[in-house]
Amino acid sequence: MLVALAANLVIAVAKAIGGLAASSPALLSEAAHSVADSLNEVFLLAALRRSRRPADRRHPFGYGKERFFWSLLAAVGIFVMGGCFSFYQGVEALRSESEEDLDGYVAGLIVLGVALLAEGGSLLRALYQVRKQGGLDSGLRDPALRTVVAEDGTAVVGVTLAIVGMVLHMVTGQVVWEASASLAIGALLVYVAFRLGRDARDQLIGEAADPRASDRIRELLCEQPEIDSVEALFTMKTGLDTALVAARVDLVPGMDSERVEEVAVRIKRSIAREVPEAEQIFLDVTERGAPEAREAWESPAATGERGGA
Repeated sequence: MLVALAANLVIAVAKAIGGLAASSPALLSEAAHSVADSLNEVFLLAALRRSRRPADRRHPFGYGKERFFWSLLAAVGIFVMGGCFSFYQGVEALRSESEEDLDGYVAGLIVLGVALLAEGGSLLRALYQVRKQGGLDSGLRDPALRTVVAEDGTAVVGVTLAIVGMVLHMVTGQVVWEASASLAIGALLVYVAFRLGRDARDQLIGEAADPRASDRIRELLCEQPEIDSVEALFTMKTGLDTALVAARVDLVPGMDSERVEEVAVRIKRSIAREVPEAEQIFLDVTERGAPEAREAWESPAATGERGGA
């Protein structure tokens, strides 16, 4: 992660120097893009560090949602530093009536060529990792890997747009091509920022766990001979790889409190074994259960309070 951050910063500085030397709006837009990517990686590093803190009295479900908060800040940074700056460069290029000066464009294209090779190599490595994890359907379930693929793919598209805009500007002498490239880069970054922000919002306000995990939990509950029916099942992500599970079930009649507590412990362990992301598991019995059974299901072993099985 630190190596990728350092590489992004070097590329950003090279793009900025080349863009200022050539007065190229497309190259300056790509410099802002690289700065936004670097900021995103800084936020990701902070998220990884802070989200690993253990649960405490103030945050009994842990700090896993720190990642979602920092992802939201990254989305804002990409929107402001990347998207808005690129739009500004494109509009200013269209409004400019000064004499065209294409000195330094060759050096700028060389910088973009090197950046394209670097970003393309990073994208290929990320796609290889996706393939190792089971392809698009399985590999992209990992939010961190999905973010890397999206970021690298966006970088490759942005650099390509900048190269095309600068080349067409040099060939035709019309700045509109480069201005259009800057506007396209801005639109691309705004879209990425919107998607990142939307995902972070959903996760911060309480997004359900993966549907396949929820279905598996329901199957496990329904398979238990002591459970007559599953009245309700709720899940919520508490981190990238952790989730809270709350289920309301109806027990078969005739069970004493000691038996119910043993069943609760077994069910919790079964769910935790089959669905590793189920970190906190709460079970509750409906009103149709016997009073002694309801009392047992409200014990620490059944509800998932710390100290339970």
